[in-house]
Amino acid sequence: MATGSVLAFWAVALLLIVVPGADWAFTIGAGLRGGSVVPAVGGLVTGYGAVTAIVAAGVGALVAGSPSVLTGLTTVGGLYLIWHGATTFARPAALDVRAGAGTGWGTFLRGVGVSGLNPKGLLIFLALLPQFTDPRYAWPVPLQLAVLGLTFMTTCAAFYLCLGTLTRTVLDPRPAAARTVTRLSGAAMAAIGAWLLLDHLLP
Repeated sequence: MATGSVLAFWAVALLLIVVPGADWAFTIGAGLRGGSVVPAVGGLVTGYGAVTAIVAAGVGALVAGSPSVLTGLTTVGGLYLIWHGATTFARPAALDVRAGAGTGWGTFLRGVGVSGLNPKGLLIFLALLPQFTDPRYAWPVPLQLAVLGLTFMTTCAAFYLCLGTLTRTVLDPRPAAARTVTRLSGAAMAAIGAWLLLDHLLP
């Protein structure tokens, strides 16, 4: 696979990652709960890994071509973000909870849900990844898609680990500001979930 194609994809992926969205909101919320942000970021990356596998296996095209399946996925993803955002807003995390709240399998699984249940992510991968593959390369297309997905996941992990750690460091001595930012991140997740539903389900 051509190195130029991977680098070009990486540049586009980085632009997508740095744009605030549900992943940002989730990472910031996790960073403000104390402890490590690794489970949260690991969950996000695992979700994208699942999306990559779906696209590489050819299932993504079937999902995109089936209105009923896509509608169901959008509904589940949107409702999940609304639920998680509302829960975060109602119980804002302050950094006085230092016993590791926000870490562990619960946070990991929530991260998988945030990225893996987002139908927009699936459609972005479906539309974006194939643009940087070429059947004339020695590597088969599914392997090329896997390399591109791994590139996205690695970049995603690095960026969100920095974001979560920076958020915690900056807001650690400011519990009131931490609660405010957490509420905003929860509201952002809920708004994104509502936008998903309205954008896809309403004519």
